[in-house]
Amino acid sequence: MSAFFRKRPIRVPLFFLSVLGLISAFLLLYWQMWIGSIVAALFLIVLVIGWQMEKRLYEETEKHIETLSYRMKRVGEEALLEMPIGIILVNENWTIEWANPYMSRELEFDSLIGEDLFTLSDEFHSFVKQEDNKEQTVSLSGKKFKVFYKQEEKLLYFFDITEQTEIETLYYSDRSVIGVLFIDNYDELAQGMDDQTRGQLNSLVTSLVNNWGAGHGIYVKRISSDRFLAVLNESILLELEKTKFSILDDIREATSKLNLALTLSIGVGAGSSSLVELGQLAQSGLDLVLGRGGDQVAIKQPSGKVKFYGGKTNPVEKRTRVRARVISHALRDLIQDSDQVFVMGHQLPDMDAIGAAVGVRKMAEMNQINGYVVINFDELDQSVTRLMEEVKNKPQLFERFISPEEALSKLTDRTLLVVVDTHKPSMVIDEKLLNRAEKVVVIDHHRRGEEFISNTMLVYMEPYASSTAELVTELLEYQPKHDKITMLEATAMLAGIIVDTKSFTLRTGARTFEAASYLRTNGADTVLVQRLLKEDIATYIERSKIVQTVEFFREGIAIAHGEETNSYSQVLIAQTADILLTMKDVSASFVVARKNNGDVGISARSMGEINVQLIMEKLGGGGHLTNAACQIHDKEIESAIEQLKLAIIEIVEGGQIT
Repeated sequence: MSAFFRKRPIRVPLFFLSVLGLISAFLLLYWQMWIGSIVAALFLIVLVIGWQMEKRLYEETEKHIETLSYRMKRVGEEALLEMPIGIILVNENWTIEWANPYMSRELEFDSLIGEDLFTLSDEFHSFVKQEDNKEQTVSLSGKKFKVFYKQEEKLLYFFDITEQTEIETLYYSDRSVIGVLFIDNYDELAQGMDDQTRGQLNSLVTSLVNNWGAGHGIYVKRISSDRFLAVLNESILLELEKTKFSILDDIREATSKLNLALTLSIGVGAGSSSLVELGQLAQSGLDLVLGRGGDQVAIKQPSGKVKFYGGKTNPVEKRTRVRARVISHALRDLIQDSDQVFVMGHQLPDMDAIGAAVGVRKMAEMNQINGYVVINFDELDQSVTRLMEEVKNKPQLFERFISPEEALSKLTDRTLLVVVDTHKPSMVIDEKLLNRAEKVVVIDHHRRGEEFISNTMLVYMEPYASSTAELVTELLEYQPKHDKITMLEATAMLAGIIVDTKSFTLRTGARTFEAASYLRTNGADTVLVQRLLKEDIATYIERSKIVQTVEFFREGIAIAHGEETNSYSQVLIAQTADILLTMKDVSASFVVARKNNGDVGISARSMGEINVQLIMEKLGGGGHLTNAACQIHDKEIESAIEQLKLAIIEIVEGGQIT
């Protein structure tokens, strides 16, 4: 009972009232005897009753409080020992000093006293030593407990959430998932078939997809000649991920027996309770897959996270002249609706980026609109620097090359910005210019990644093309002929094609030679191209030193690295990977070296047997099946090589990237 209550403070005013009443009674007796006698008698009666009531109230209250205190103590003991809440008290050495019976029963111990806390679960190691996290879910004896830790008292409370966790798991595993399946090159193949062959192909594909759906409990419906709709749930999706979506291999192998290059692309929407959002995610995932070359699966979540599966084959060229003409006319309209055109490539632009930029600038000129190439004059490799020396001899052309700062000062609401040879906002020369531009067009030949420039008016991405310069060359053919391509412009674009195809040896299709022929017809100088692409002796020696470090991590997989204390240009790292690929018994090459910006760069090349794009994406980069790269921040070269080896093991064995 509190000391305040024991002092009985109500007696103080009662005492003063008693004194005042007595004084008043005596005064009345002195003034009027009979009135004073009556008042005094009444006051004495009230005074006695009042003091007795105060005494009785105090005694009853004291008794009630004592009873309540006893009951509360009993309830506390009952709660401590019998309620389904686990309680463990530990000492400074994390040894259990006391545990309530419930905790001992749940963990099937006769007594937990004396046991080491960390023997119950390794999860306690990090949990109890963290300052900011005093709540965690821990697995004990096949059950899930939410644990609250009181650091000062060294006290842990355990709440059994096993049933809640099971319900959550059941809920999430039963959530709907929507998939859109697309037969990549159905239209191209079906055009040259007779009705009987086309019917056999349709029957084969439908049978394979339906059997796959029935085998996994998926509802599959063909909604057009080249599309299927699939409805499933999260638990089925998890099983499909474990099999790496074997339907991709089944379709490819079954149709290859008929000498048909038929592949399947799948976009999956998951992680949402809204069917509308799931459908949008599935279509977005399919667009992403098609932008990466097809024959893959993209599982997209509302958060934007994407998982990719497949992508084991080289993209089959399926561009058409019709599409190139349509894109060229659309770009022409955008150019003509603009007051000026800015063209920007990626950071540290190579010959492909510069060549493509020169070509797009020429399109603006053909439409009688001022066009400018945005470059950072302080960040150019040797070949581009040589090109710029040639451009300086053409003052009218050289004045069309401007810095990002100058471009920002010239930018208006009607300016058209064309981004070439990249689709990632983080890789453009100046992200501020990209963010401020109202009208943006993207032209690229890389497989589409998760990061993508938003709010674009036109996107022309063809991962089947050898280079962006090749795409731009095709677009140029359908532009107004107000002005001819000059020799230097044609040479810059041809140099871009030659660099990205390694002199027409990799990723080269019939359209590549057609584009090169068009440029050659317009005066492209092959001798000048060779002069632009020449390298000095010092660069050759540096590259040779890196080649000397080569080791074979797996059969056919070569890894070389630069010195930790040296820095190398991205071009030199890429060239070294190209050189390694020409060596005997090398089917994939990786070169790891520190770049001039301090990050560790990795260039990857392959002959097509190994998808180096997936490996580089695992490390945060990207590219093509046979040509990819990445950069790693705040890592030593040795640790970067270890990361690379782990990624190679995961991709080569599983073919999956998250």
